[in-house]
Amino acid sequence: MKNRLIVLPVIWGVLIFSNISGPNSIFAQSAMTNVSARHCTSLDGKWEVIIDPTGAGDWRQVWQERKPEKKTDFIEYSFEGGPLLNVPGDFNSQMTELKYFEGTVWYKKIFNYNLNKSRRLFIHFGAINCISNVYLNGNLLGKHEGGFTPFQFEITNAVQKGGNTIVVRVNNQRLKDGIPGLGYDWFNYGGITRDVNLIETDNTYISDYFIQLKKHSSSEVLGWVKVTGAHFQQNVEIMIPELNVHYKTKSNIEGLAEVKFSSRFELWSPENPRLYKIIVQCETDTVIDNIGFRSIEAKGSKILLNGKPVFLKGINVHEENPLRAARAFSESDALILLTWAKELGCNMVRLAHYPHNEYMIRLAEKMGIMVWDEIPVYQQIEFSVPAVTDKMDLMMREMVSRDKNRCGVIVWSLSNETSSSSARDNALINLTDKCRHLDSTRLITSVINDQNYKNNNVSVWDTLYRHFDIISLNEYLGWYVPWQGRPGDVKWNLVCNDRPVVISEFGGEALYGSNYGPKDEAASWSEEYQEQIYKDQIEMLKTVPNLSGICPWLLVDYRSSGRMHPVYQNGWNRKGLISDRGDKKKAWYILKAYYESVKNNY
Repeated sequence: MKNRLIVLPVIWGVLIFSNISGPNSIFAQSAMTNVSARHCTSLDGKWEVIIDPTGAGDWRQVWQERKPEKKTDFIEYSFEGGPLLNVPGDFNSQMTELKYFEGTVWYKKIFNYNLNKSRRLFIHFGAINCISNVYLNGNLLGKHEGGFTPFQFEITNAVQKGGNTIVVRVNNQRLKDGIPGLGYDWFNYGGITRDVNLIETDNTYISDYFIQLKKHSSSEVLGWVKVTGAHFQQNVEIMIPELNVHYKTKSNIEGLAEVKFSSRFELWSPENPRLYKIIVQCETDTVIDNIGFRSIEAKGSKILLNGKPVFLKGINVHEENPLRAARAFSESDALILLTWAKELGCNMVRLAHYPHNEYMIRLAEKMGIMVWDEIPVYQQIEFSVPAVTDKMDLMMREMVSRDKNRCGVIVWSLSNETSSSSARDNALINLTDKCRHLDSTRLITSVINDQNYKNNNVSVWDTLYRHFDIISLNEYLGWYVPWQGRPGDVKWNLVCNDRPVVISEFGGEALYGSNYGPKDEAASWSEEYQEQIYKDQIEMLKTVPNLSGICPWLLVDYRSSGRMHPVYQNGWNRKGLISDRGDKKKAWYILKAYYESVKNNY
């Protein structure tokens, strides 16, 4: 009975992570894990495109790429002679006429491939924003909705020897029943925004695995390996050469192999971001990964990393390279953002408000920066619509599936600033339960901003907090909400006073170089006003009970179409501590000094 209790949650997790649809389904398949370690052929580079603002390409069936057959034939579309766009990359920043475009763009790529009969082939997309239809040689492979998580299609039986054509219909129009919905405070970059790869595997291959420490343990690994294919009952091995670990197991009739072993790990932390080379092997496949081991948990009013209290010195980051006003997608883009965060003194980044590209996750882990991973359930969500909750569930599973082996990820965040309602409460409670079943080893939260501020008293009342590991709240005292008294005299009333509190957003806007006008007026948009917000906030933080971390809004100015002040914003949210040109504002130095003063108990 004891062994059965261990195996059941493992099997449940694998079923959720497994491909939810077969190669003939209209829906995309869940992506295999650790793509960079596979036998990949990149399809990145120049793609031919057709811009389709009216949606005419659907009824003209441009994916068929028909050609005139008689002298009297003519076709009112063509990829040939049209523009070229870089993949990965958003289309808004590559063509001036597409700067604010929200609609359909058709992408086309020709590739040559000769596949051995004993092998399988998949096409993997790191992300497409937001709805995509994928066609191979004129036939629909399937569809995917969600702009920030990976998906794939098996094309083993569809790929032709020699030349092949991929056509992708990409649409970034906002949808009332979409995730995110109609309104959100970041730029709606459209396009094939992350890497595209062909992945070749053996007929039977390792499709997924979960190798992390068991909850509450610093030495015991509890996980699984999933073998997919015709011969899925195989001998499976996990090897960690540096620790002389050579664990042997066997996959069952469902292709599932339980993993359970112990070792003396050098635990990962921001001060010592230790990663081990992990070899996952079955009889027909080998996958190599770099994995770290650490424990993270909430105990009482503290967050414990490896059993010791840690204060989260965070910063919010959008997936944007401000220096070129474009979607960030590469390792070099990630390095720019994370280097700034590291220089600021951060030990954590909140990747707002959606899963960022995998380069960001892996590089943060290598640099010793913890990660707060989030799905784009952001304001204005239609929680009462069943299709919406289905999309929430899919996005959560795709995020967890991709990043579950990254020990740097310490928080799964399932929403931000949603309005209270019974539909919202039920949806988020259900999603939290599902996420905890998938992975109980990390902290789970949703960010709420409906606390009441009156007479210099803050009442944090939302009952949803009872379902989360940490209380995460956004407050903009000094910006959207004026101070009602001295910051150091604020009083707090928590609905749950038995768990850690993280101030997940605060801040205010300032245009870099704006150092004129009244320094005590928000309308001055001055660096001095923003600087004073940070000084006041740091004073107020001393009054917050159970405070275990802060995450100001935000690292760097970013594009947002709803920011319409022609002088100070001009389509940019100016709450960054760094300008869109890389200049540090005065508030940067206030936060940096504060983080230098905060010591962890290591």
